[in-house]
Amino acid sequence: MSNSLTCDVVIVGAGMVGAASALYAARAGLSAVLVDRGPVAGGTTGAGEGNLLVSDKEPGPELDLALLSGRLWAGLAAEPGVAGSVEYEAKGGLVVAAGPEGLTALEGFAAAQRSAGVEAESVAAGQLHDLEPYVARGLAGGVLYPQDAQVMPTLAAARLVRLARTAGASLRTGWTVTEVLRTASGAVRGVRTPHGDIHAPAVVNAAGTWGGELAALAGVSLPVLPRRGFVLVTEPLPRRVRHKVYAADYVADVASDSAALQTSPVVEGTAAGPVLIGASRERVGFDRSFSLPVTRELAAGATRLFPFLAEVRAMRAYLGFRPYLPDHLPAVGPDPRVPGLFHACGHEGAGIGLATGTGHLIAQVLTDRTPDLDLAPFRPDRFPDPSPEEGS
Repeated sequence: MSNSLTCDVVIVGAGMVGAASALYAARAGLSAVLVDRGPVAGGTTGAGEGNLLVSDKEPGPELDLALLSGRLWAGLAAEPGVAGSVEYEAKGGLVVAAGPEGLTALEGFAAAQRSAGVEAESVAAGQLHDLEPYVARGLAGGVLYPQDAQVMPTLAAARLVRLARTAGASLRTGWTVTEVLRTASGAVRGVRTPHGDIHAPAVVNAAGTWGGELAALAGVSLPVLPRRGFVLVTEPLPRRVRHKVYAADYVADVASDSAALQTSPVVEGTAAGPVLIGASRERVGFDRSFSLPVTRELAAGATRLFPFLAEVRAMRAYLGFRPYLPDHLPAVGPDPRVPGLFHACGHEGAGIGLATGTGHLIAQVLTDRTPDLDLAPFRPDRFPDPSPEEGS
């Protein structure tokens, strides 16, 4: 094809992780091209709540990535004009327990997190209403996480793309990658699209829920599965929910391997006024059909946490697919099976929060620097290859 581009790195997927990867690659001095078959934030990013959380992560690699990402998000928010344009709110998270047993478990979880660098403040039952005046009565207590924050996902992804372009990156939306080009020895040499080839010695798979399909184009297996989730959006309200507030059982649902429906109440206000209500998760493939039972469960759980919501109208509900890997860790870093192929996908429901750290680490390995975190737990080749009868 005559219509071709040449750059240092092609990043496939213009969601939050791809946007962050393009930003940090460009700021590291690389010429980067960000491509997506649809618009910026057209996939999982646009269907998220925008959570930047440490509160729901146990000590380990994902928490380390969340802490790194939180510092980077705060740094970006401190740049001129960024915080307001992405609705960045460092409002903190409040996890509440209904009874004594749940509180004991929550306190144990928080103690382990503190040892890993998380700020976690115990909140007695009598103090809950100082933090959240409208929360339900009779709760046993909770834990406050000051490091939890929030952004508006589509605005934030668009802003990161704009910052990346300011730093020299290029954006190509409506470009579908149909092939990962490789040399005779098997190394990456770019991607093919209907609009032309993009030549580069490095390709970053930031394709989110479709990360498995992109990996397959490069001849490798990455078992990314979609996990469906719904979010309810209320009519705009005066600010009555000050933090991200959720029930302690949300943490167990996030870590679960079950394909069955799970819901646990997660409630938070937004800068624009509506209250967002989650969280559900189920593995149903790419079924986009609306589920009244799921949204009913979300509404019931939210009104248990905040009884005033029983009188509030839900204006809409939306759904998205979280890119899920079997061990609940994303694939981040070089793929030893294909020289020049890098992965930055599989973050499940935490991709908005983990995007900055992921992009930063990808830029470090692209420029042969020692990454700030050990990437071994995130190795893309850590999963067994599927047997022939399972397909590739």
